[in-house]
Amino acid sequence: MELRAPAILLSARSHGETAVIARMLTEHDGLVAGYVAGGRGRLLRPVVIPGNLVQIDLRSKSDTQLPFARLELVQSRGPWLSEPLPAAAISWVCALTATVLPERNSYPNLYLALSALLDAICNAPSARGWAQGLVGYEMLLLRELGYGGGVRPDGADFAAVMAAFDALADPMERYLLADRRGDVMAARTLLGARLARISDEAGNEAGNEAGDQARQDRDDQ
Repeated sequence: MELRAPAILLSARSHGETAVIARMLTEHDGLVAGYVAGGRGRLLRPVVIPGNLVQIDLRSKSDTQLPFARLELVQSRGPWLSEPLPAAAISWVCALTATVLPERNSYPNLYLALSALLDAICNAPSARGWAQGLVGYEMLLLRELGYGGGVRPDGADFAAVMAAFDALADPMERYLLADRRGDVMAARTLLGARLARISDEAGNEAGNEAGDQARQDRDDQ
């Protein structure tokens, strides 16, 4: 096997003293895994961060052998890992994708959608700019794997987005993550709790505005 292509790095599991087993999503070859020598070393540690866009060079002598992988950083998501909400979103979508997709099956729509979602998470001024995209990505993932998906909510209505996010928890856990090792849903639970704070803050602001308007109306009378 020989493959050189752009990829989204999804996970990096420690192997031996300094190496990692990286799982990456490519546009045309789907999910691939590779052995990255020195992946936990000083030079490569900033490269093997979930969400990073990398150029991969995979080589193996047979289809049954885990390929050796060389990685070159193209775009880093590292600066956003210090921000709790973007970090939780990146962690969730990468862990989900790495866990549920079969290897070496092409999912070009998922690759493009995940790339766009990661860009939105890192560049939007707040979660209101990417929450709808995250829900849309989960729906697309369900559809691509044969479980339906639902109707994408209106991004302008954050309450509707959160309702759709909450409604997707059951099919995600029942169909995609059943019998999977590790508690991947814990990352989604953390993300949901952080998104809920935004929804609560928006409700409080709306209530305060309504109270101010009511007081203004009484004063005008």
